[in-house]
Amino acid sequence: MPFIEKDEDIKRILNESKTVAVVGISPKPEKPAYFVSEVVKKYGFKMYFINPIHAGKEILGEKVLASFDEIPEEIDIVDVFRNPSAIPEIAKEAKKKGFKTFWFQPGTYNKEVAEELAKEGYNVIKDKCMKVECIRLLEGRKDG
Repeated sequence: MPFIEKDEDIKRILNESKTVAVVGISPKPEKPAYFVSEVVKKYGFKMYFINPIHAGKEILGEKVLASFDEIPEEIDIVDVFRNPSAIPEIAKEAKKKGFKTFWFQPGTYNKEVAEELAKEGYNVIKDKCMKVECIRLLEGRKDG
């Protein structure tokens, strides 16, 4: 299965998705993980924030979780804000939990993991910012 690159495919995935697990959330407003999540949340997605360093704290009104295991429902999109070297472990944990789309934010792309996920039938979006794609493709859905 090829990577998801066409606007209509990304729009369909965003419209069909309800839950987003953000891996690498930061409490710092200047960090992409924070400001991207802040905007994505306004589009009505149920957000789950994963960062073991900040587990138990609240960021953007959501309790930060230590791992995928703590998420109580199925995940539609795994949105990653971590170094490419951390991606293999994240993908392994995400697969155990179950998800539909693995979203590599710009700067997080890991070629081997992306190819493996695509071969296994997961949707893979790479080097696109979820915030930018929501703004571009989900006009009218925003609640804020």
